[in-house]
Amino acid sequence: MNIEIKNCNNIDTATISLTEKKLNIKFGPNGTGKSTIARAIILGTSDGSNLEELLPFRLRATNPDNKKPEIIGLDNFQNVMCFNEEYVSQFVFRRDELLSNSFDIFIKTDTYKKKEREIEDLIAEIKQLFIDNNELEAFIATLKEMEGAFKLSKSGISKSSTGMKGLAGGNKIQHIPTGLESYKPFIQSQNSVGWVDWQTKGYDFADLSDNCPFCTSLAADKKEQIRKVGQEYDKNTIKNLIAIIGIIDRLGDYFSEEARSKLSIITTLKDGLEKEHEAFLVTVTTQIDNLVEKLERLRTLSGFQFKEGERVAEKMPSYKLNLDFFSELKSEKMQESIDPINSSIDSIIEKAGQLQGMINQQRIEIQKVVKKHQTDINDFLLYAGYRYKVEIAGEGEQAQLKLLHMDHTEHLSGGNQHLSFGERNAFSIVLFMYECLSKRPDLIILDDPISSFDKNKKYAILEMLFRRDAYSCLKNKTVLMFTHDVEPIIDTVKVLSHKFSNQTSASFLKMANGQIDECAIDKDDVQTFAEICKKALQSNKDDIIKLIYMRRHLEITDDKGDAYQVLSNLLHKRDRAIDTRETKDGDDNYPEMELEKFTAGCNQIKSYMPGFSYIDMFRRVIVDRALMSLYNSCTNGYEKLQVCRLIDHEENAPIIEKFIKQTYHIENEFICQLDPARFDTIPEYVITECDKIVAGTSL
Repeated sequence: MNIEIKNCNNIDTATISLTEKKLNIKFGPNGTGKSTIARAIILGTSDGSNLEELLPFRLRATNPDNKKPEIIGLDNFQNVMCFNEEYVSQFVFRRDELLSNSFDIFIKTDTYKKKEREIEDLIAEIKQLFIDNNELEAFIATLKEMEGAFKLSKSGISKSSTGMKGLAGGNKIQHIPTGLESYKPFIQSQNSVGWVDWQTKGYDFADLSDNCPFCTSLAADKKEQIRKVGQEYDKNTIKNLIAIIGIIDRLGDYFSEEARSKLSIITTLKDGLEKEHEAFLVTVTTQIDNLVEKLERLRTLSGFQFKEGERVAEKMPSYKLNLDFFSELKSEKMQESIDPINSSIDSIIEKAGQLQGMINQQRIEIQKVVKKHQTDINDFLLYAGYRYKVEIAGEGEQAQLKLLHMDHTEHLSGGNQHLSFGERNAFSIVLFMYECLSKRPDLIILDDPISSFDKNKKYAILEMLFRRDAYSCLKNKTVLMFTHDVEPIIDTVKVLSHKFSNQTSASFLKMANGQIDECAIDKDDVQTFAEICKKALQSNKDDIIKLIYMRRHLEITDDKGDAYQVLSNLLHKRDRAIDTRETKDGDDNYPEMELEKFTAGCNQIKSYMPGFSYIDMFRRVIVDRALMSLYNSCTNGYEKLQVCRLIDHEENAPIIEKFIKQTYHIENEFICQLDPARFDTIPEYVITECDKIVAGTSL
């Protein structure tokens, strides 16, 4: 399938081929637009509205044709996950765990989910009591409101709790302070909170005039009465008082008669709470806390609630609700509510053996998965040369992936403060793989994931990502990998293709004039440099180009013999050859090359190019017009760059000068590489500078 991109950042048009259920490597120099393609795919698989952020800058000021970013061909991809810097910053190296949602990613496998469903079926009866049971849900919610209103502390109930704030000063709605009796209809109205707020705010304007700030009638003799409302009443206190009375009223019949009577007294006290009242509230709140805890345990009942060695038949009776231990909640209404729950628990106890077996199987599966994940990640870290390891710690849904150092026994917090840049990236790509296995996206994008690593670490990462069983790595998944590093292609397409099950499709991306062209890379395209040189020498290329290839071959193989000396002198335009193997004289000059050695070097060259003549080739390389003509006839950037080096020109900016003279002259240390004549790996901007150099050369 093909993905077509238009008008995105520096890309006018690009068509990217993609083979499903394979690793698709797209190799190209920096600046080609690889990250733009990745970003366009991510935005394009959402609703597409954010594609506008990729509008090229040249179109943002003036866009007469109303061009817009477009991406076509994503119909098969609903969910896309991308590994890039943004992923690393958002999802890994949390304070308490290396990766967000460790449990879902590492433990919640298909096998685990299947066993979880079987356990759920066995305990469905008790859970069904909580599902669509509005009365029970409302009861539990009100209990939680009650425990939230009276937060317990070591010394009793926290004075900052809303319930304590509402009751501490007494019930001033029922017991109206002396002198404010005339306000009774307002204070005891349904909107008393709003009235108190309105009244106290109005008093802020009382000093502006002797008239009432509300009705403008003369009120000089009533200012003290108006002020007293604000002194006696606070809207938040009234609000808290009304709220706690409402909570107690809603619980009503769930309390014992004695508890209801005491709570009625407490909520109607004139002068606020005494120690005995607070002590009773502590008792009620403690019993409510315990009841809510037991109800929540039942609502979320799962195999994780049974620890290693615990027996279901022995533990389940402790889940039953016995009102003898909840004296303040011992009522007919409460007993009616808990009887079905206790009955369901009895039913589970009857099936304890079957449930025990399923829980044991689930625990074995978890232990197996945890051991495998820990071993795989730690083996990778070991083989990659990192002195860290991981551990999946914690019971059940609390399981978290923790970081350890080989020289330290305790878990390390997060990872950013301990790991180097390279270590963070290595961890991140592996953790990303596990998240992909958990979430199963339709397309996985790796945006230049391994270019910054050395050879061993690169291969260790590739092996971790693609060489294990398909269920535990990204093998047989649709993966799009962008890279400016040719080495992954050498490994997966050429040298170790059999170990990667021939599951790799690779291509080269060439950017020119805003258009990206794609050229497929096959196994035979990855060649040794000796093969590339031999092919060049047997081609119909210009003799100067052939000599350039020959010299580079001798340079890379460190053959600085007679032939190399001859070629070096020729390409440096020396009419008399010097020998850089000899010691310099007193004037810091190398001696002239001995005739015998010069002749031997020329003969070695003739064995590849029978018509070679030093003097004839010298006459060609010293004529810039001839070199310019040769430059313009070159069909790829690599050969243009080599010819540009031969043309006399003034020094350019140091960076461009380095590119021309060194970076792309001896840039590849690999035994295998792509033929630069076919795969034009020189960035467009470098060739643009070479064009300027050639065009500006004096003739």
